Amino acid sequence: MTAQTTQKPVEILLVEDSPADVRLMKEAFKETKIVSHLTVVNDGVEAMAFLRGKGKYEGAQGPDLIFLDLNLPKKNGRKLLQEIKSDERLKFIPVLVLTTSEAEQDIIDAYHLHANCYITKPMDLNRYIATMKMIEGFWLKTVKLPPRRRIRI
Repeated sequence: MTAQTTQKPVEILLVEDSPADVRLMKEAFKETKIVSHLTVVNDGVEAMAFLRGKGKYEGAQGPDLIFLDLNLPKKNGRKLLQEIKSDERLKFIPVLVLTTSEAEQDIIDAYHLHANCYITKPMDLNRYIATMKMIEGFWLKTVKLPPRRRIRI
């Protein structure tokens, strides 16, 4: 039996600066019954502090999945994705880009930086729930995720 089928909570890092989008994600998780612990950070700098266990995140476990918005303050999602995927201790964590942009160049750039997938954010709760159910079915029930571990730099 895998960790996903035993209903062990999935550690998810949501890198999102929009309170409305954070609320949508939380509501969608409630509706899909995804057993998870969701950590929300508002920008790329805070995301790296979490991933490296710095400051208030000392002792935090690394996430199983990262949901990443591209348009963030301080350090945008592109720079954060590049930093994650170029770090030997972090690059194994699947990063799901979840953004409003449908621009072809943003999609190309995200995959060039080794995003694991690119999803355009649904703008209403029903579509958001449907998207989260698809993510749950694939990323949490089908895919075997790498083992979670603490990251120290």
